[in-house]
Amino acid sequence: MKLSDFMYDLPEERIAQTPVEPRDHSRLMVIHRDTGEIEHRHFYDIIEYLNPGDCLVINETKVIPARLYGERPTGGACEVLLLKQLGPKRWETLVRPGKKLKPGAEVVFGDGRLRCRVMETTDVGGRIVEFECEGSFEAALDALGEMPLPPYIHEKLEDRDRYQTVYARQDGSAAAPTAGLHFTPELMDRIRQKGVDIVPVLLHVGLGTFRPVKVENIEEHEMHSEYFEVTPQAAERINAARQSGGRIIAVGTTSVRTLESAAEDGRLVAKRGDTNIFIKPGYRFQLVDALITNFHLPGSTLIMLVSALWDRERILAAYRIAVEEEYRFFSFGDAMLIE
Repeated sequence: MKLSDFMYDLPEERIAQTPVEPRDHSRLMVIHRDTGEIEHRHFYDIIEYLNPGDCLVINETKVIPARLYGERPTGGACEVLLLKQLGPKRWETLVRPGKKLKPGAEVVFGDGRLRCRVMETTDVGGRIVEFECEGSFEAALDALGEMPLPPYIHEKLEDRDRYQTVYARQDGSAAAPTAGLHFTPELMDRIRQKGVDIVPVLLHVGLGTFRPVKVENIEEHEMHSEYFEVTPQAAERINAARQSGGRIIAVGTTSVRTLESAAEDGRLVAKRGDTNIFIKPGYRFQLVDALITNFHLPGSTLIMLVSALWDRERILAAYRIAVEEEYRFFSFGDAMLIE
């Protein structure tokens, strides 16, 4: 298929710049795959579409303040964006300006509280860096780093926690699994009380998920790998729900990619490692029955994944309806349930 097959027109004013409060008051487009019917609701209505015995799968990754602004010894300003931890103080990163930060270059952050040295260049133009710091690296990062908001968000985020899900537990992501931003603790309690099992899995979101597709033939696009983990307990609970007739409802494309990366013969197995799975139309899902997600960028691998779950032309038609109905798009935007 072609990249142009996944494009749609999106006015800039439809891109959400600030989050809705309370979280669960964002709008919700519900797509019924069996009938093609589309409903317009609010996210707190999601509970009406969940049934006792269903399993809601969430990604409990936590966004780290991964964007660091520093200086080179010559005094030139630079930026280092953490993507993937390779060791205690060793990271895969993106840097700017790349021409100035070649292997051997050093960067100083916070008047010397944190330093890094560029060790090597990656195949995709990133850098492997090694950090040195006074005291705890995590404490230094928390003090000096900023949340790595997407480039289409121009408003400053005053509250860091608003770019975290309420169930975030394990540090490691360079971007939020945004479908989960709509949940509140109260809504999750109501979902559990209805008899829905909420099961955590893990995928640390790297910017590779959002890397633009630059080839017209999407078969030639290579996904960046991301770390994922499914515990034995999570696999047991999800398989039990499926065996008893419950649906597996993934919260976000990261949960989908985790589940499908750990699926074997229609069952979920406990597994950890890196995945570069690329889900696009023609893919046969092994575990996922329904998806809660945000609206995605034109031509992105994420809109390709969503199109694989239903139908490309119908998904794009739903996106056009969302534009007409003035839904808010992307990270702080509204949600979609495909069931």
